[in-house]
Formats: sequence, structure tokens, C-alpha cells
Amino acid sequence: MEHVPEDRHIFYQVLTRKITMLIVIVSFFPMLLTTGILFSRFNGAYADKVRAHISELVQKHTQNIDTFLAEKTGNIRFMAQNFNPRQQSAEAFLKQNLALLKKEYGDVFTDVGLVDDKGIQFAYEGPFNLKNADYSSAQWFLMAQDQSVYISDVFAGLRGHPHFIIAVHLQGQDSHYILRSTINFGAFNSLVENIHLGKTGMAFIVNARGSLQTQTHVDLLPEVIQSVPKPKDFNDKATVFIKKEDNTGREYVCVAAMFKNIDWMMVFHQDLDDAFRDLQSTKWLTLSIFTLGCIAIVFVAFALPRNIVHLLSSADKKSEVMNRQVVESGKLATIGELAAGIAHEINNPVAIMVEEAGWIEDLLEEEDLKQCENLDEFTRALRQINTQGRRCKEITHKLLSFARKTDSTINDVQVNDSIREIVSLTGQMARYNNVIIETRLNEGIPYIRISPSELQQVILNLINNAIDAMEKTGGTISIETKISHIENKHLVIVIQDNGPGIPRDNLARIFDPFFTTKPVGKGTGLGLSICYGIIEKMNGKIDVQSEVGAGTKFRIWIPFQEIEEQTT
Repeated sequence: MEHVPEDRHIFYQVLTRKITMLIVIVSFFPMLLTTGILFSRFNGAYADKVRAHISELVQKHTQNIDTFLAEKTGNIRFMAQNFNPRQQSAEAFLKQNLALLKKEYGDVFTDVGLVDDKGIQFAYEGPFNLKNADYSSAQWFLMAQDQSVYISDVFAGLRGHPHFIIAVHLQGQDSHYILRSTINFGAFNSLVENIHLGKTGMAFIVNARGSLQTQTHVDLLPEVIQSVPKPKDFNDKATVFIKKEDNTGREYVCVAAMFKNIDWMMVFHQDLDDAFRDLQSTKWLTLSIFTLGCIAIVFVAFALPRNIVHLLSSADKKSEVMNRQVVESGKLATIGELAAGIAHEINNPVAIMVEEAGWIEDLLEEEDLKQCENLDEFTRALRQINTQGRRCKEITHKLLSFARKTDSTINDVQVNDSIREIVSLTGQMARYNNVIIETRLNEGIPYIRISPSELQQVILNLINNAIDAMEKTGGTISIETKISHIENKHLVIVIQDNGPGIPRDNLARIFDPFFTTKPVGKGTGLGLSICYGIIEKMNGKIDVQSEVGAGTKFRIWIPFQEIEEQTT
């Protein structure tokens, strides 16, 4: 892994922390605020809805029982108004009317009886033997003396099980009577309990003193009964809603409503958790979603900054590489200009030397120096000066051709001549690195129309890469040209070395821009990418085959035209 400077490493750490904190603050605060506000609003609205629903349910149930009591009281009053002891005996009257009531209402009315002003029931119709029963000391009898209609509290009485009485006071000419009827407690109790809400919701009735007037399917704690609202708590309100906690720590709600026809109170009792069960489910769902959101934010807050900083670090590294490449390119351009200037400067004196050597040779032929002992030596030296001068001119000419900007002019190029020229230029560097360059050039290959300088650039780059790969161990580079038997009308250039080879993981990337395995400052990573682009522009192809320890082979396919096609 490439070493990161300490100051950049600290900068990346600080940047990571700042981005993480920013993501957490920007994400958490709005989500927390929005969730809190929405849940608070929902909690209040839902609580109001539950209270309103229970209150409405209790109020309607109270009205139903009020209607029930009013209807039954009306039945007894109607029955009392029709009693005439002169026309019909009391027993017959009671028997006939009880039968009619049972026919109409079933078992709601248990029995009926007539009680005189002394509290003696002188006439009775019903399942019990209560004729001549003495009610003179009964609470209901004493209360009914002063009221036209009276509904008693629930009590056990003479029969030994709960019941309550509806009594109607009858005023005669010589005496007064009380027509009483016992209401079936089981029917009345089931009517009270006929309210279903949740698992623990139940209704019961208490009187003004807080005594139960109905039976419940569970035993209510005394403090629950004592905590029900008092009549003074209503203040013209239809219902009263209270929330309490029993001695076991369990919270519950009570909703109460007063009856109109009797001093009783309808009370609905339910555990708080049961009453707000859906709200609790919503709370857990909200908490779960909030937790998942927090986990996602934390994950993003830690993963995203690392990814951003990693990309930034990679961009910085690429920028540094590009800067170095620009510097290297600048150096190469400067060296090229310097080489071109030097080549021009050398060309002038070399041309003069060659011309002067030719002039001296002409003078020697004109003078009579045949008897000179050193004439042959003079002639050999002049020929050597001419030969070396032309060689210098050829070298500077090649140097100029590579130093100047790429010439993209398309010409008919003999590939073998270009390869020989490049091999002669790189020969000295190859010998210095103990590398031997071998050529197997097929002389029958045709000319191709390409840019000569671009072809030279490709071949020179591949040779230089091979020499660089074998600079420590030496080796052999073989260059071959031939006609392709695979691709029709394509010329093939094969450049192969027996160097260390290219690892398999790098083979797919060697033509990528800026990819290099050379040390920093030695390779730009652009050479093979440029070669690939040049060959593609020629409508050709280039591929590579390599094996670690065995060497590397590049193959270049370049299309050509037949001679007949070129001449037409």
C-alpha cells in the first residue's frame, strides 16, 4: 500500500469525523423532532378518541338501561291504574296481568303483589310463597310510602338472593295500596354486562352510596369501587372519565354516567393497557421503525464518509500521479527540444567536415602525389571521415525524427524498414542492459498506409518496455513480421521477450491509462494506453500473452490493401 503523508492522513481523519457528525446531526435531529411531534400529536388524538369512544359507549348503554327501567316502570303504573277491587279480585287481577307481562317481556317480571298501608302483602302472584309477607320494616316499603313510583336498590330480602323492586303507590277512597313487582335480576344484570370492549372492559352499577347493584364476572377490588366518581363530580356533564392505579400498581380507567330515572350510576372499568392496547402497539411499531432508522443513519454516517474520503484519497493520488506525469512530459518535451537543437548544431559541422573531406580527396587526385608514401593512408582516412560523417548525419536525422512532434501524416510505409531503424536506435541501450534484439522480418510483406511516426512510437515503446523488464537479468527480444493467417489482409508484428512476464491480475489492466508497475517517477502509465489508441485508430488490434517467469508476447494486427487495389 502506498504510504500516505502524515499531514494528509490527519486531514482525512478530521474530514471523516466532520462528515460523520454532520450526517448524524442533519439526519437524527429532523427525524427525532418529526417522530416526537407526530407521535405526541397521534398519542393525544388517539387518547381523546379512546376517551370519547368509551364515554359514548357508556352514555348509550346508560340510556338503554334508563329506557328499560322507564318502560318497566310504565308497565307497572299502567297495571296499577287498571286495578279496580270492586270489579275483579286482587289475585285474579295479578294473575292475569303477570301472564300478560310474561307473554310480552318473558322472564323480566318475576312476580307481582299488592301491599296494604301496613306493609302486609295481601295478594301475590309468582313462584314464591309470599302472600301475607310483612314488609312493614323493609326499606323499599318505607321509601315507597312518600313517592308515587319508587325503584329500590338491589337487596336479598326474604327470598335470599339479589333482586330489586318497582313499586307504584295507589290511593283509594278509604285506603291506599302499593303495587310492587320484582324485576328478574339475571335479565337485568345481563343487560348491564352487555357491553364489550377489549379483554378487561366491564360495566357495573353502583348506587349513590357506592354499593354495587349488579354482579361482575371478576371480583372488583374495594378501592376500585370506592374510586368511582361521585354525583357531585359530574357538574352537568354526561360522563366522567378518570384514570387511577390500584394497590397492585396496575392502572385502570373508569367512565361513569348517571341514570335519569333512579339514583344509580353506570360505571365502565377497564385496564389502561387494554384500553390503549392499539396505542401501545403503535408505540412499539414506531420505536422499532425509529430504531431501524437510527441503525441505518449510523451505518451511513460511518460508511459514507469512509467511502467519500477513500474516493478523495484516490483522486488525490491520481492527481499526484498526473502532476508527476505532467512534469515528466515537460521534461521529455524539454529534452526533445534540446535534442533537436543539438542535432541541428551537430549537423552543420558534420556536413562541413564531410564536404571538406570530399574536397581534400579531389585535391589529392589532382596533385601528383603518387610517389607519396602515405597516399594510401590519406585515402583511407578520408573515406573513413566520409563514412563516419554520413553515419553521424544519419544518427542526428533519426534523433530529429523522434524528437519532433508526432507527425500524423499518412504515407505508404514499409514496416520492415521502420523496425530496422528503431532497432538500430535502441541497439546501444539493449547492449548496455545485456539484451539481444533478434529480427525475423518477412521480406514479402506489402506496404501499409499509416503514419510512420505513430508506428515507430508503438514499436519503440514495446521494445523499451521489454528492455526495462529485463534490465537486471538480460535476455532476448525477438521481432517478427508476417502475413496473418487468422485475420484476412492483415499484417502481424510480433514482439516477444523472455523476461520475467506479467502477473495474471495485471494483464487485464495494462492498456488502462495511468496503470503502471514501474517505480514512482520512472513510469507514467500512458505508454501502452497510447499504443492501444494508435493501433485502434489504424483499425488494427493489439493483444498480449504473458506468463510469469516465461516472458511476454505482444501481437499487432494492421490491415493492408492488395497491390492490385493500391494501383487501381
